[in-house]
Amino acid sequence: MTPFDSIFRSAHFIKSAEKLSQCPVDQGLEVAFAGRSNAGKSTALNTLTDQKKLARTSKTPGRTQLINCFGLSVEDRRLIDLPGYGFAKVPVAMKLKWQAHMQDYLMNRRSLVGVVLVMDIRHPLKEFDHMMLDWSKSNKMQVHVILTKADKLKRGPAKSTKLQVQKALKDLEVIGTVQTFSGSSGEGLDELRIKLASWLDLDSFIESEAE
Repeated sequence: MTPFDSIFRSAHFIKSAEKLSQCPVDQGLEVAFAGRSNAGKSTALNTLTDQKKLARTSKTPGRTQLINCFGLSVEDRRLIDLPGYGFAKVPVAMKLKWQAHMQDYLMNRRSLVGVVLVMDIRHPLKEFDHMMLDWSKSNKMQVHVILTKADKLKRGPAKSTKLQVQKALKDLEVIGTVQTFSGSSGEGLDELRIKLASWLDLDSFIESEAE
């Protein structure tokens, strides 16, 4: 349990945007979730918010083709679900279009304060992950890597993978942190909520409510 649980449970769909200009007004603070298709991004968002269908999960990877925007009960605080890449069976031209819109969002969204980079713990640091880490370094954007499906590995290999990814971030000089996570067991849920609460400045909201 964390002081922020009810805030994340308040998450609600605002809109889907094909491009940056269609996103909500660029004010306040927001965190974006990015990851390869089938890395477990939708499951992570649903677990974070304690909702089964906030973010669509599908057995067909790559279903999320739009920038999906979710609001929280705290004014001008948002969670953003970015399109997934990797296994989506769509034309190359469409993939390039998604990538261009996502890059525009990442480069020009002023309210973006951090990126949660979702990796399957069994398949970390793929090409898309390195692209995101390179972008984060060049734009001095903080990153929090969540290694999903941690319940699929024993504790030893899971710890080893976490150390491997931490070393990669250090070698790449990326401002970032790494944790293990499981939507099935709930492992790492509190850690993720506390990290995002820090980025979204929810502490100040909790303090003002307590006064």
